[in-house]
Order: sequence, then structure tokens, then C-alpha cells
Amino acid sequence: MLRTGQPHGGLPAGNVRFVRPFATRFMTHLMMHCTSPCMSLSQSMFTIVDLAPSILAGGNPIEHVVDKDLHGFSIGEHKVALSAISLVVGAVIVFVVLSMAAKRIATGPSSAGTDRYLTKGRIAQIIEVIVQGLRDGVLQPLLGKETTARFLPFLLTIFFFILMLNLFGMIPFMDIQEFVFTLLGHEHKLAPGETPVWFGGTATASIAVTAGLATLSFFAILYQGFRDLGVKGFIEHMAGGKDLLYGPLMLKAVVPIMLVVEILGLFIKPAALSIRLFANMVAGHTLLATLLGFGALAYSAKGWGLAVPVSAVAVVAAVAISVLELFVAFLQAFVFMFLTAVFIGMMSHHGDHGHDHDHAHGHDHGHGAHAH
Repeated sequence: MLRTGQPHGGLPAGNVRFVRPFATRFMTHLMMHCTSPCMSLSQSMFTIVDLAPSILAGGNPIEHVVDKDLHGFSIGEHKVALSAISLVVGAVIVFVVLSMAAKRIATGPSSAGTDRYLTKGRIAQIIEVIVQGLRDGVLQPLLGKETTARFLPFLLTIFFFILMLNLFGMIPFMDIQEFVFTLLGHEHKLAPGETPVWFGGTATASIAVTAGLATLSFFAILYQGFRDLGVKGFIEHMAGGKDLLYGPLMLKAVVPIMLVVEILGLFIKPAALSIRLFANMVAGHTLLATLLGFGALAYSAKGWGLAVPVSAVAVVAAVAISVLELFVAFLQAFVFMFLTAVFIGMMSHHGDHGHDHDHAHGHDHGHGAHAH
């Protein structure tokens, strides 16, 4: 049951099924009990102090991070998770934003003169810089021009999609909806693992979401392996390479071990991608929820005398962690994309990069000869 208040006699001892952040609880009780125009300042302060145990009541911080099912919404017999809504909304926003940016980045009509080469709009300019930086500074040196051109749309889509989902988690959509429900006096009979909100949270804090993204990377790795190496070359790669497979007889004894290790590696790589992204996003948001709960612990121990300074320090620390989380949102999107590119590159022919380099080197010499 979603409750709008707690008894005033102290912090609740039972489990809190639905956890509200400190700010939401504070503003809700303040507006419900302190809105009378005739109430004096002293009466208002007395009401706030009297409601402090209810305002500061907290629960397990992980409950505010884990994925939940939508209350009263299902497809057939299957419940719909909150992260599924975030995935759909995130995909639509990424598609719309990148489509609009592509139109603004594209070369304009010749009637515009030299201005047709200029990218219009700040967002489009930022996206152009990010794309060029990832392509020219990261992917081409790692994969070579040909492989980069083949996988660039996939890798950029993965990057921007994960980035969008990570940024969603930093905006308190869930808290806003909880506050509105409480303000309007709506009560919901919730089953375990359900939430009344319809959108919000961090989708990448769900292992199901990160595993799905890693599965896409897994198939991209396999596709590159079979396309670039062929079936025979792929098997040779899994067995340790031609030098080991067709080398001296003593080395062939290592082939079964290499085969097992490489097969395990095919599944360990995407699993590592999934767990890394999931763990980083859960850890950051759990830390924020824990910091904001220190005020409740201090109040239950020593009252307002300890709760006020502890809450002040916790809020400052939470702001600092939020700035760090913004950096982590970009970093984890980049790491997921970069490691996927690394694993794809490991399935390419050795010397692909050297071929690109030699081709470019010879091309430059050709231009030099024309210049002479």
C-alpha cells in the first residue's frame, strides 16, 4: 500500500514497501500540513518538527534503484517492467535527435555559398564533434577504415542509446510522479516488486537490459568473425591460430585447451560488458540513496541536533556524487562501445590496420610525386 503518512511516534519499524526520497516526503508533508494562510510561523515550524519522524522515514536504498513492474499494466499474462518503458522512450528520443542532427550536419544547397558547410544548431554541433572524435580518434585507429565504416552506425547507436538511458536515471522522473500521487492522495495496492509510476529510473541498472545490449554486441562479434575470417578461419582462430594448429606436434596438445578457453571467452566478453555497466549504474545510484538516508539515521539516534549537520554534509556530498555520476554516464557508454569495438577488432585479419596505413602512406607519396 502506498502510504501518505506515518504515525508521529518515531521511525517505522516495519519494512517500507515503497521508498520515497527525503525531498519528496518533506515537500508532501509541508504542503499537506502547512498550507493554511492563518497558520503562524511558529505553528508551521512546530508542525514540521512534529512530522520529522515521518518525513525522515527511509528504507533499503537499493529499493529505489532496482527495476520494478508497472502497477496495473501487462501484456497478456506478462507484466511490463519500468525499464521497458525507458527503453522505448529512449530509443524514440535518440532516433529523433540524431535524425534532426543529421539534417543539420548535412551539406546545404549550393545557393547558400560557403555557409552550406556549416553545421546549424548547438546540439547538432556537439553531436558532430562527438561522432568525429569517436570515429577518427578511437575507432579508425583500432579497427581500420573498412571495418570502421561497416560497424560505425552500430557502435554509435550503442553509444548514444546507453548514454540516453544513463542520463534518464539522473532526472528524478519517478520522484516527481510519487510526489504528485501523494499530493493528490492517490493510494495504490501494490504487489511485491510493483511501482505505481509509469516512467523513470535507470534502465541500465537492470541486468536484463544490459544483458540484452551485450547480446547485440555478441552477435556483432560473431558476424565480424565469420565475415572476415570465414568458417575455416574462424575455427582456426578459436583453436589458437594457424601457427599453433599446423605447427609442431608438441604444440598441438595445447589446441584443445585453447579451444575451450576461446569458446568460454566468446561468452565471457559480453557477460563482462553486461555486468560492468549494470554494476556501475547500480553502485552510483545506491550511493546517492544511502547518502540522503544519513539524515534519517542521525535523527533516530540524536534528534535534530545531529540530523541537521549530518543532512547538510550528506546533501553536499550527494551533489558532488551527482556531478561524478554525470561523468560516469558518459564514461560507461563510451566503455561499452569501445570494448565492443575491441572485441570486433580481435575477430579481424591481422594486418588490416597495417594495410590501411600502407595504403594511406602510398597515397600520400603519390600526391607528392604529382606535386613535384
